[in-house]
Amino acid sequence: MLKFVVIAVVFLVGAWLQGAVGFGLGMIGAPVLALLRPDLLPATVILLAFFTSLFVLIREWGSVNWRYFGWVLVGRLPGTALGAMAVSAFAPIYISLLVGVAVLGGVALSSLGWSPRPHGRNLVVAGAISGVFGTATSIGGPPLAIVMRRVPPSTLRATISAYSALGSVVSLAALWVGGSFEANHVLGGAVLAPFVLIGLVLSNVIGRRFKGKTLFTVGTAAALISALLVIVNSIIPFRG
Repeated sequence: MLKFVVIAVVFLVGAWLQGAVGFGLGMIGAPVLALLRPDLLPATVILLAFFTSLFVLIREWGSVNWRYFGWVLVGRLPGTALGAMAVSAFAPIYISLLVGVAVLGGVALSSLGWSPRPHGRNLVVAGAISGVFGTATSIGGPPLAIVMRRVPPSTLRATISAYSALGSVVSLAALWVGGSFEANHVLGGAVLAPFVLIGLVLSNVIGRRFKGKTLFTVGTAAALISALLVIVNSIIPFRG
């Protein structure tokens, strides 16, 4: 019961963060699942990310940059295939370790302030990386946020949400073909969906009262702590 409460609260906060800044559900939710319910990774988070992204997309449809969306999608397709292969080939403990490394990498790049310009080549590369990690670990937002750091917040939220909604469908389809999307993932998503919805509703209010940068900093700190715990927890069995 305690595990469920912790997971539910974390996904509520993650949905709130994603509704406010455009991503964050995977960065916070995936490490916690890796610690408490690794059997639900990555499909349950991707399923919830789909509904979260769709919610934000409908809310901010008019702010989508469709040119950015097209370039990123070109990279997503091959990246998704590689990510699905990784999930099929490796045991859950390795996927959990990959989750931790993916979060640390995203945090490190964001902290360094690296911000490549959002032109075609960079967007395709970001889409490919996002496809790999988004499918294998459910954490695909950071590469896109780094490339689109300079665009207006509403455009960032809307464009990433449009890409994530479609990308999540592609990733789930690839996982299903590879036998890594099963009934327990759907059940886990259904149980957590009400908490995600509460977080999204709260983002409509709280997202306007706090700066997106502040929310993202708090979310990044939480994701960093979770990622370190995941990595330590994944390494212990090898040492034993």
